[in-house]
Amino acid sequence: MERRGAAAPDGGYAWLILLSCFFVFGLTFGVIKSFGVFFVEIQQYFETTAAGTSWITSIAVATIHIAAPVSSALSARFSHRAVVISGGLICSAAVVFGALARSLTELYITVGFLNGFGYALTWTPTVTMLGLYFDRRRPVANALASAGECILTFSLTPLFQLLIDSFSWRGALLILGGLQLNLCVCGMLLRPLRLNVLEMNDQETVKDFQHYVDYTLITNGRFMVYSMFGVFAALGFFAPSLFLVPYARSQGLSEYQVQQLTATVVLLGAVLLLCPLASTFPELVAFSAAHGLVYGATVAVHITVLPEVVGVERLGSALGFFMLIRSSGGLLGPPIAGFFIDKMENYGMGFLMSGVALIVSALFLLILHQMNQQSQKTATDAALTEKKIWKKCFC
Repeated sequence: MERRGAAAPDGGYAWLILLSCFFVFGLTFGVIKSFGVFFVEIQQYFETTAAGTSWITSIAVATIHIAAPVSSALSARFSHRAVVISGGLICSAAVVFGALARSLTELYITVGFLNGFGYALTWTPTVTMLGLYFDRRRPVANALASAGECILTFSLTPLFQLLIDSFSWRGALLILGGLQLNLCVCGMLLRPLRLNVLEMNDQETVKDFQHYVDYTLITNGRFMVYSMFGVFAALGFFAPSLFLVPYARSQGLSEYQVQQLTATVVLLGAVLLLCPLASTFPELVAFSAAHGLVYGATVAVHITVLPEVVGVERLGSALGFFMLIRSSGGLLGPPIAGFFIDKMENYGMGFLMSGVALIVSALFLLILHQMNQQSQKTATDAALTEKKIWKKCFC
């Protein structure tokens, strides 16, 4: 029987959970966002189109989202620790086999599907554990954890380019496979948490992951509106980092020269719409810095909002279901951007598409805001009515 830790939100062992989540963010989505340096090499090696090459990243992103409920179910059946360690092993093996690929199809299967499935097994349980270990400091914890994605993206991009220059893209993938074994170490840090929840005046001990996949969430209007935000946000999240290096090369530069959530999403969309105006190294540096800053804020806040929409006790199931719904955006984003790039023969079109998608996603956040206000007004009116009734009865 695995030893279960005592409830310790916002402190103690929670900081080690945060450390684990920091590196999981970096070694999953950080690697995906650094994959743009492989893009040009693979496209030239297999003599394919931008859309064809982009399916590697697209399949990985979609698989992360689609497999998120599976990851939640496995965590409930076994443990977060076991699932994350297994995911790290799958990621490592998938990328190593991808280094031996003889066709784009084999890269779709290995670096795309299998690697994405491994990411789902590592990312979803770790983020769920972070949400359970932190309560009052959850926004700060999510911001610090998501910083791992930005920091490792910043670090891994030049590292991958150096490895490609030294050992070719195949050698770089082999080294990446070894690097991703660190996900297993992150899994070892996860320790189950006992939550004491007060409900109907009874003290109950609730499993961290009470439901495998709670499909009743589909009846939750606020959750579904938030999920639609996720779909359109995913359309714009992943294409920019994938096409930034090819865009820089098309401009004659070398790779080395390369209120909250609503506000950050609008800013992120605006930054992406402005990117095609950049044509020099300083301008691309400014764009990359602005995109990284606003994107980091967006990621940190959007994970924090989910427990507020459905409640922390349903976080594990809601996160998996949210990722499943959002998968369509993650799957279609890079290929749609690649289609426009191929048609217009201009990498800037990928950024325009991403910017428009993010602006649309912000509209769903405005709808959610209105729903929240209406819900609060209804609750306030009900409380006032009850107060009047009691006053009338006792006066």
